[in-house]
Amino acid sequence: MTAAPGDPGTRRRPDLADQTVVVIGASAGIGLETARQVRARGGQVVLVGRNPEHLQQAALELHPLGTAAFDATDTDRLKQFFQDLPGPVDHVMVTAGGPFYMPLEGMDLAAARRAFEERLAMTLAVALYSRDKVRAGGTLLFIGSTGGRRPGIGMAVMSAVTAALPALTANLALELAPIRVNLIAAGFVDTPLSASLLGDQLDARREELRATLPVRRVVVPADVAALAVHLMCNDALTGGTYDVDGGQQLISH
Repeated sequence: MTAAPGDPGTRRRPDLADQTVVVIGASAGIGLETARQVRARGGQVVLVGRNPEHLQQAALELHPLGTAAFDATDTDRLKQFFQDLPGPVDHVMVTAGGPFYMPLEGMDLAAARRAFEERLAMTLAVALYSRDKVRAGGTLLFIGSTGGRRPGIGMAVMSAVTAALPALTANLALELAPIRVNLIAAGFVDTPLSASLLGDQLDARREELRATLPVRRVVVPADVAALAVHLMCNDALTGGTYDVDGGQQLISH
């Protein structure tokens, strides 16, 4: 680590060599691709995921420092995970948690409350329990969405979480400084989760996006991972929300 004159010694190298990144949600999609890019940039990874089999496959490819299979919404288990880390890390990225659509008509209030509370509690738990493990100038990096900014039937809970996460990120950046905290807001990303949600409608959605997005292609996990790596490396960035959606929020549907 190289310190500039007059700074507190938190400047970081412009790559990830000799740095360690914890990726929570690392067994597929954005998390797995981010772990790949970290390794390609010379960094080490610790992989966390819910599915032990998928996590093992990721480990065979990436040779991580360690793995842990559990649901990140279990905040007690999350606390234990950070306590058990053998040493300090440089960055923590959280991709766990998917979209949820709950129309008011027929809404299960308990499920709606659980979805809202689990997402915010997980974010706060990562901040709370990792703060003594992340090196100064390192990063906490969360994934949100741009889709929840647009009102719609079934979007109430998702929109509330979407609105809350940037404010939470900004406040955590102040409280955890000099650890940096940032949020990536993604639109549609062509992941296994998207495939499972859309089923036989996936190809039609891809074609629609290719025709309508300003970038004229579908956003893929590598696009989000590249932004994540940039936010880890650029030590002037904290407290911000960074969109990566191919311009999806600029179009009318």
